[in-house]
Amino acid sequence: MNEEIVFVEHVFNANKKLVWSAITEKELMKQWYFDLKEFKAVIGFKFDFIGGPEDGIQYKHLCEITEVIPEHKLTYSWKYEGYEGVSYVTFELFDDNENTRVKLTHTGIGTFPSSNPDFAIPNFEAGWIQIINTSLKDFLEKNNS
Repeated sequence: MNEEIVFVEHVFNANKKLVWSAITEKELMKQWYFDLKEFKAVIGFKFDFIGGPEDGIQYKHLCEITEVIPEHKLTYSWKYEGYEGVSYVTFELFDDNENTRVKLTHTGIGTFPSSNPDFAIPNFEAGWIQIINTSLKDFLEKNNS
């Protein structure tokens, strides 16, 4: 098993309170991330969602909150129903003058079956770059006026 890590960092023209709300409140999350049935930024809280390539298999993602430091850090496990492996997604928030720097790290991707091309590292990189640098950015710009 190799340790493949996805790392995406972006500075947003928004304060930490708004960014934290965007990554922890399900009504806001559905506007830029996934439409979750339920979400609570509480250690041990489990949530799931369906996602995958637009023209491919849709996977049930099984997640559990493992670390919460309000307005600073959120980590959750990320698994796929019916597949071995577990990874971890971490959002870290930092003050950057009047802005907020978000550092997203996704570790443990190498624990997923390497025989499945959907679990290849470039797919995770492309997905997170789109989610952070486009979807979250657009959401925060629209809601920070």
